[in-house]
Amino acid sequence: MTAHTATNRAREAQPGAKPRRPFVITRRAKDASTFVLVIVVAVAAWYAVSASGAFPPYAVPSPTGVGQAFASLAKDGFGGQSLISDIGVSLFRLAAGFVVATAIGIPLGIAMARITWVYNAVDPLVEFFRPVPPLAYIPLLVVWFGIGETPKVVLIAVGTAPIIIINAMSGVRSTPPVRLRVAQCLGASRWQMFRCVILPSALPEIFTGLRVANGVAWTCLVAAELIAAQSGLGWLVQSAGQALRVSIVIAGIILIGILGYATELVIRFFERLLVPWKGQG
Repeated sequence: MTAHTATNRAREAQPGAKPRRPFVITRRAKDASTFVLVIVVAVAAWYAVSASGAFPPYAVPSPTGVGQAFASLAKDGFGGQSLISDIGVSLFRLAAGFVVATAIGIPLGIAMARITWVYNAVDPLVEFFRPVPPLAYIPLLVVWFGIGETPKVVLIAVGTAPIIIINAMSGVRSTPPVRLRVAQCLGASRWQMFRCVILPSALPEIFTGLRVANGVAWTCLVAAELIAAQSGLGWLVQSAGQALRVSIVIAGIILIGILGYATELVIRFFERLLVPWKGQG
């Protein structure tokens, strides 16, 4: 045993001394490095495909060409609309429809789980509308509301509300009976049982429904903007496609994906804030 090793052991043996820990890469750093690695590999594969000549340059533009399209969009916009304007319009439509669906879906799902007649009255309607593709509603909504903001908001709400309703109802019904019995033994009132037992037990599934609904909301938004809009990211992709500006189409798709992921991260943030016990056994 060397003198250096003996000295370290003597220090660690002292009362109150903290043991020296080897350098460990944190989980967050590992996740970040994995994410960067995936992006690098994807861009390298993209470069390889565009440079191989298997597809014409206008059909599969290089990452550099798409980057230039991003720069052009940021500077000059497209079709008389600025990029910031298109992003703002799309996010407003998404937020409005999602908030309406959430405000209706969560209370209705909870009521369906707790009140039999509400379930019997609403469940057939939910199951009727749930399998219908949101695209099927667009012609009807255009006839009823025109091509303004209302049909887009309604389409997002109609497309996402069933998902939120079903997850809220499932979350309430999955409350462990033992928790309810313990609350009853402790003399909890009906409101206390709901606030302190049922709602916390249902929140994990409610947030799962919100995360699934977020993806559906973006699908509904882009579908509505592809058909009946004069602004927004879906309109941008559609207009660029009609003009055969493939690099702008790809730039728009990437932007939609980034914003969709950003809204997912916002929901995850509130989930960690309101459901810190999720996944802790």
